[in-house]
Amino acid sequence: QVQLVESGGGLVQPGGSLRLSCASSGIIFTFNAVGWYRQAPGKQRELVTEITRGSKIDYADSVKGRFTASRDDVKNTVYLQMNNLKPEDTAVYYCNARVHGPEQEYSYWGQGTQVTVSS
Repeated sequence: QVQLVESGGGLVQPGGSLRLSCASSGIIFTFNAVGWYRQAPGKQRELVTEITRGSKIDYADSVKGRFTASRDDVKNTVYLQMNNLKPEDTAVYYCNARVHGPEQEYSYWGQGTQVTVSS
């Protein structure tokens, strides 16, 4: 079983920056993908960014040019650098890992961390 532990959330003013961290109990180099999702009140959970095993990175259109995902294979940690934050970015952010099994893929989630962008 894979455990994901997040940190770095908090309150920030519009235009500010935050960096989220997700520490994995597993070796992320072997995962099919790692990434971040978010869920705002009254809205569905949405994909923010995903890094595949082939190092391809996809971003939601709403965060392109502002957010940057990265992966540290030594520390087994995934990061999300968030710049020029907007009130619309306010949400609970979840770390996600997709891990291959012998016959199927398993999805694991972090506990979630609150990001609030407000003046």
